[in-house]
Amino acid sequence: MKDNIDLNALRVFRQVVETESFTAAAQRGQRAVSSISRQIAALEKRLGQQLFYRHTRAVTLTEAGQRYFEQIAPLIDQLDAATEAVFSADQPASGLLTINAPVAFGERQVVRLVYSFRQRYPLVRTELRLTDAFVDPVRSGADVSFRVGQLDDSGLISRPLGPMNYVVAAAPAYLDHHGIPQTPSDLLSHDCLRYQGTYGRQHWYWRRHSDQAFEKLEVDGSLYSDDSLSLRAAALLGHGLILFPTWLIDRELEDGSLIRVLGEWHWEVVPDTRRIHLLYPGARLAPPKTAAFVSHVLDSIGSPPVWDRVLSAGMQ
Repeated sequence: MKDNIDLNALRVFRQVVETESFTAAAQRGQRAVSSISRQIAALEKRLGQQLFYRHTRAVTLTEAGQRYFEQIAPLIDQLDAATEAVFSADQPASGLLTINAPVAFGERQVVRLVYSFRQRYPLVRTELRLTDAFVDPVRSGADVSFRVGQLDDSGLISRPLGPMNYVVAAAPAYLDHHGIPQTPSDLLSHDCLRYQGTYGRQHWYWRRHSDQAFEKLEVDGSLYSDDSLSLRAAALLGHGLILFPTWLIDRELEDGSLIRVLGEWHWEVVPDTRRIHLLYPGARLAPPKTAAFVSHVLDSIGSPPVWDRVLSAGMQ
């Protein structure tokens, strides 16, 4: 290939892949759709390969486009990070910071972190992408990603923020009317509100000691939902019991609108313990905005995590 590839065209290519739409890519880049289309067409002509199948509502990668994207995406990220690190080494953190997180965790915890971060670093703009679907942090171009559970070997640095501590809880009104369960088996006769997501209906697991295996408890109830915030709202109304992580109901446990029960047992929704991690590029390539945000998150969450301090305070 005699001619060099336009780096800006590669960035546009990545934006179209991430958004699956010329229109959405144009909106993200604040450009005309026709401009995006011309750059992609020019890139395809230069490569001699069709990169996208064009559909009415979306675009999808061809096999050649998929291979090309997998090869160039990490290189663009490294080049952008290295360039930003060099040019902003002596400058305050600035630019656009892209953050990926699960929906409920993002709404409950990350929005607060972003707000307090912006008070310290007003030159940084933030783009918060919330999704419960698996997102490859390298391919998506996110500067930082919050991840729950098992981590893949992505080549990124992972910093554990804390364990996923689940608690069984209900509103005082529900417990006053139905009684307080004393053992896990008592939950079989209670109204247990369950999350129902991509992987099916939520299961409840328990164990008494950390060196024991988790046991599955066949609970059931009158309400299932694919929205955890709706289940939390229902529990606050006295509808039933929920099994939620502390980061999702920490404020309600603290103000007493939800009461923790069966605190002597360990609880989970999978038969294993999990942790919450923060993923970001290696320190050598992380630009100031990313380094500043990582430091802010670690300082703000602390150890034990801020959302677990209600447990360490001995509240039941």
